[in-house]
Amino acid sequence: MDFNDTPEEAAFRQKARNWLAENAIPESELEGDNLIHRHRPWLKRLYEGGWSCISWPKRYGGQGASPIQEVIWNQEQSHYPHLKTHRFSVGQKMVAPTLMEFLEDRPETLERLLPPIASGDETWVQLFSEPAGGSDLAALRTRAERDGDAWLVNGQKIWSSHAVEAKWGFIVTRTDPTVPKHKGLTCLYLDMENPGIEIRPIKQANGESEFNEVFFADVRIPDNQRVGQVGQGWEVAVTMLSHERLAMGGENFGVDYEALRKLAGEVCIDGRPAIENAQVRAKLADFYCVEAGLRATTNRAISALSKGKNPGSETSINNMVIGASTQEIAAFALDLMEQAGIVLDESTQESSFFQQAFLSIPSMRIAGGTDEIQANIVAESVLGLPREPRVDKNVPFNELPGGK
Repeated sequence: MDFNDTPEEAAFRQKARNWLAENAIPESELEGDNLIHRHRPWLKRLYEGGWSCISWPKRYGGQGASPIQEVIWNQEQSHYPHLKTHRFSVGQKMVAPTLMEFLEDRPETLERLLPPIASGDETWVQLFSEPAGGSDLAALRTRAERDGDAWLVNGQKIWSSHAVEAKWGFIVTRTDPTVPKHKGLTCLYLDMENPGIEIRPIKQANGESEFNEVFFADVRIPDNQRVGQVGQGWEVAVTMLSHERLAMGGENFGVDYEALRKLAGEVCIDGRPAIENAQVRAKLADFYCVEAGLRATTNRAISALSKGKNPGSETSINNMVIGASTQEIAAFALDLMEQAGIVLDESTQESSFFQQAFLSIPSMRIAGGTDEIQANIVAESVLGLPREPRVDKNVPFNELPGGK
C-alpha cells in the first residue's frame, strides 16, 4: 500500500497545516475543566473558518470534503492534542450522518439542526442502552405510543454519555410490541428540556459523572421529529452504531506506547532507568507490536477511503483492541510508578493521567459495543463465520420473558 499523499492531497494537507498554525488556540487560553465548555471556543473558530465537519455538505457547515481529506485534517489536528473535540463526537460523528441519511428529503430540518452541531452550540446524547437490555439493544422496553400528531414516551435509558449537558437527544423506542423485537422499533429526536425528563448522573470510579440515567414519564415528542419510518428504528439504530464504531476506531484515548516509553525512561528500577530493564523492554516491545498492528489496520481503512470505498466492519478490530491494550498499558504504567501509582492527584504529579486512564478505560470496552459484541462483528461480518443462533428472532416481543 502506498500512503504517500497525491499532489492534491499534499496541497490540502499544507492548507490545513497552515490554517492550524495560524489559528490554534494556546492551551493557556482554554478555560475551565468541563471539556465541552473548554473546547467550545475552538469548535466555534473551526466552524467560522470552515474546518468543522469538513466532509459535510457546505450548506450544513462543511466543505464537502472527501473522506481522505477528512483523514488528513484529523491527522494534522492531532498535532494539537489539547484541542481534542471528542466530547462533541455524538452529535458530529454519529447523529449528524444518520440524520443526513434518513432526513435527506427534509433539507429544511437538516439546515436547522446541523449547523449548531458543527459549531458546538448544541450537543446531543444517544439514548440507546437500557438497564434490562445489556448488549441486546433490540430488547429495549422504552415505549412510544401514538397520541394524535405526537408520541408519548415512557421508560428509562442508562449509560447515556453527557446527557446532563445535551440540548438534544436521539432515542430508539418500541412502538409495536406485537412483532419480533427488531421490527417494532422507531427512532425520534427530542429536546432534552421537555417536561417529563429526569436525568440522574452516575458517579464513576474516576470521580467523574460522564454517564447518566435518563427517565421518561409521558414525554411528548412531535411526529415530525421521527427519524425514518415507523418500525424502521432498528435500521436507523444500526446505521448510527456503524458511525459510532467508525468514530471510536479512530479515537486515541490518551495513553499510548509513546507515553509509556517516555515514563519508562523517567522512573527507575534498582537504581537504573526502567527502560534498561529486560522485562520492561520486552513489555514495551509487545505494546509496540500491538500499536503497529492498529496503525496498519487504520492505514487499511484509509486506503479504502482513498479509493472511495467504505472501510466496513473492520473498524471493530480497532475498537476491540484499543480498549484492552490501553487498559494494559495504563496498568503497566502504574506498576512502573510503584507507590506513586496509587496516587491520583494532578497537583502533585504530572503523570496522573495514567491513573485517570486506568479508571476510565474500562468503560471504553463497553461503549459502542462490548468486546464480545465487537468479536462477533469481526467473526460474522469480516471472517464470514456462521452467525450465532437467535432463538427469539421471530418471536413477538410481548411473548418474550419481560417483554410485556
